[in-house]
Amino acid sequence: MTIGLIALNVALFMRLLLLPAGQQQETVLRLALVPHDLTTVPPGRPDLLAYNLMTMVTSMFLHAGWLHLISNMLYLWIFGNNIEDIMGHARFVLFYLLSGLAGATAQILVNPSSAVPMVGASGAIAGILGAYLVMFPAARVHTLIFLVVYIRVMEIPALIVLGVWLLIQLINASQMGPGGVAWFAHLGGFLAGLVLIVPFRRRRIRQSLY
Repeated sequence: MTIGLIALNVALFMRLLLLPAGQQQETVLRLALVPHDLTTVPPGRPDLLAYNLMTMVTSMFLHAGWLHLISNMLYLWIFGNNIEDIMGHARFVLFYLLSGLAGATAQILVNPSSAVPMVGASGAIAGILGAYLVMFPAARVHTLIFLVVYIRVMEIPALIVLGVWLLIQLINASQMGPGGVAWFAHLGGFLAGLVLIVPFRRRRIRQSLY
């Protein structure tokens, strides 16, 4: 399912690119999550509420550009398969969706009046990172290191890699301004992953996976 989710995200992104420019924008605006639209639904419009709630899911499968897509899919590729192994296919997909919903909810709660469309799988993938931190803190992750002209791939403990990632999210979330990256969606998804891994894992395994 990890590969399937990557393929689905890439296929939908490529399909969007094939649309005329005006239709691309219209499609993104229709399927993206807009917190303001969800928190200001007029009374007596359950249809509109249901539609806006559905965008919490559809927005997970849209990406704002190549860099956004590639970075998310890279994280999903590196960390997703081990989490899927300890959950099973069906539980993994449900976990992925719930983490994404938790991330979207966190961003809405922090900035309910935002009219900026939210897209991306970052919240769902952040949930996988949280689960990985719980299950495999000692696993070593191949990481590309840049130090001026020094470039090298090194094996770094997941605890350090994900700790640095989390620190970046916290710093940026504390400086959140209008627009930009939905940092609290990342934090919400990560927290969901930390919590949901306990009921979703199906067996104990050795923390020696790479």
